[in-house]
Amino acid sequence: MSGVKPITYTRYLSGRVARVQGFVVEEVPLRVRVHGQPWVTLMCSPHDLDDLVLGFLRSEGVITDLSDVQELQWAEESPCVDVRLAHPVTLPEHPTRTTGCHGGITFADLVAALPPLQSTWTISPDRLISRMQDLLRGATLYRQARGIHSAALSDGDHLLVHVEDVGRHNALDRVWGRAMREGIETRDRLILTTGRISVEMLRKIALMGVPLVASRTSPTGLALDLAQAWGITIVGYVRPYGFRVYTHPERLFS
Repeated sequence: MSGVKPITYTRYLSGRVARVQGFVVEEVPLRVRVHGQPWVTLMCSPHDLDDLVLGFLRSEGVITDLSDVQELQWAEESPCVDVRLAHPVTLPEHPTRTTGCHGGITFADLVAALPPLQSTWTISPDRLISRMQDLLRGATLYRQARGIHSAALSDGDHLLVHVEDVGRHNALDRVWGRAMREGIETRDRLILTTGRISVEMLRKIALMGVPLVASRTSPTGLALDLAQAWGITIVGYVRPYGFRVYTHPERLFS
């Protein structure tokens, strides 16, 4: 699956009407089962689904690393996966409908206390802006069809993982899943995203051990309160000419 669908649509531009060829992003329901037990359905982009499933399992606390996963069994006809773990598990219940695109799902207590992140990691303003430009340049599905989010994990000098998904929360899970598969450390790294930084996004970032997240758009008020308490730097509205730092600016201006 490519992640985009070719379409024909009617364009109105400068008083002229025309039929043109274009693309839209695809979205599919991914059914996740654990040991044969139905658990959750994720609305997502239909590519690289192993990364999404692994990242979601990790962010929800079902697994701690790849050694917990014995097998991902995929159905042939539809996006459905049965996860086989190396140990019995009690699945989280009572999902929270989040503010993600189309309503994301998490089973976590979003405002549960987490210890402050102890990190001395820093980055210069110019390097941060350059990495955001790298994120946007690598957004191939976005250039084709728009309507899709990008996220990346960076060491400050390079993008280590770059993903795209119709859901901004899915994109973060994909980052963590791919990092696990490829043995890439997430702690003391930078997360870049095109999406709004809300509480469920910040919680995933905190669990990854990431001290700084930068977005093309804004955070929510509660996310700022928690970022201040958890020791995470939030940067928003990153553009080639500047950005806004909302919490812990010492990581950029020491």
